[in-house]
Amino acid sequence: MELTIYLAGEIHSDWRAKLKEAAQSLPYKLHFTGPMENHSRSDDIGEEILGEQPNAVFKDDAASAFNNLRTQVLLQKSDLVIALFGEQYKQWNTAMDASAALTMNKPLILIRAEKLHHALKELSRKATVTVETPEQALKAVSYIFETE
Repeated sequence: MELTIYLAGEIHSDWRAKLKEAAQSLPYKLHFTGPMENHSRSDDIGEEILGEQPNAVFKDDAASAFNNLRTQVLLQKSDLVIALFGEQYKQWNTAMDASAALTMNKPLILIRAEKLHHALKELSRKATVTVETPEQALKAVSYIFETE
């Protein structure tokens, strides 16, 4: 069995790379997808496809359309979503991706530090499971593969 896991969350730290590296030692295959991690490309994709936009609002709107397309397709193809809520960056995209996963009835592992409990309590109750670290999320995925 192989799982495709969408990694939702901020793109400014290396949490995805660390999780993927840890997953390489597991005795089963995990395939990871997620948002565009090249921030400039994500911001500029609308103009790359549609051409120069008249102002920053239109540029953001155009980019959002293509980023939403990417997210929708990759979320729909995933078996599971892991959403990391970090402490340093605004987490609007993470909340949106987690909510979209729930709407698509995808299993959701929510990662959030204990100090973010109150801010994320409603989303945490909707998630399939909530953990505090990416390592715990990977252990939860590993449990899926256990036979005894």
